[in-house]
Amino acid sequence: MTKRSPQPQYAYFKGKIVPFEQATVSIMTHALHYGTAVFGGLRGYWNDDEEQLFLFRPLEHFERLIQSASLMRIKLEKSPEELTEILRQLLQTEDIHEDCYIRPLAYKSTPTIGVRLHDIDDDFTMAAFPFGSYVEGKEETGLHVCFSAWRRVDDNAIPARGKVSGAYANSSLIKSDALLSGYDEALVLTNDGHLSEGSAANIMMVRKGTLITPPITSDLLEGITRRSIIELARDYLGLEVVERDIDRTEVYIADELFFCGTGVQIAAITQVEHRQIGTGKIGAITHRLHQTFHEAVNGRLPAYRHWLTPVYAEEPLHV
Repeated sequence: MTKRSPQPQYAYFKGKIVPFEQATVSIMTHALHYGTAVFGGLRGYWNDDEEQLFLFRPLEHFERLIQSASLMRIKLEKSPEELTEILRQLLQTEDIHEDCYIRPLAYKSTPTIGVRLHDIDDDFTMAAFPFGSYVEGKEETGLHVCFSAWRRVDDNAIPARGKVSGAYANSSLIKSDALLSGYDEALVLTNDGHLSEGSAANIMMVRKGTLITPPITSDLLEGITRRSIIELARDYLGLEVVERDIDRTEVYIADELFFCGTGVQIAAITQVEHRQIGTGKIGAITHRLHQTFHEAVNGRLPAYRHWLTPVYAEEPLHV
């Protein structure tokens, strides 16, 4: 099958699906000047055998989007079910038959100057495009990362558990400094010195057969992929999972380390600065989780089919 261009052909904008080039806003839009927007990221996975595109946990992703919007006083008038049906219609219009990425965005839309959240109109848009690996070329070797000099945004400064657009200035500083220093990514600490996450992904560690990840109180995004991996690890693979604070030096002596998230999915970390993690190769538990997760999101694990919503179904969702 011929691969599609990564450029979206259509967008959901101002309450309807329109050609992508028509989805434009004023340069005076409040969200553009002050970061007063929230976004989501979710994936669709193409199953060749079934000739079906599966959305991964769309209701949970849209629930989080609505929660993020409420933190920023943005009113999203539609339910997760309604947003999921809009997304299905958008993808059917795009006619995507390969793995893809979806970006919903809720934002303060009034063209105005003034730092505030009230008395400003809200709007919502969404686009989708073909998307493969976020760490292309590193799947076999794993990532080489550093600890960032930038700290994670504190939840008392900007809501860390919401995907607030303005907060991603922090992530951009972290990521560019890491890349320009020769690393693939960065690990970020909280203001009290505990491990939080990557620039835009959650983090997990393996020590003595136990999967360990920072708690949601460590100024991190409440990741849906994170939650799914915890469930797969405990219930499907029978692993012990612990959510607790992780010190910087504990990372250096971990047996395995990996990022997880919608974009990165599961990406092993094999070196932190000048120290190799474990054997310096992708570990057995990381490999098993990676395989199991991809079987689940592609509809090949019957016990987890409830995570998936088909795009090319005969009947619309009941909303």
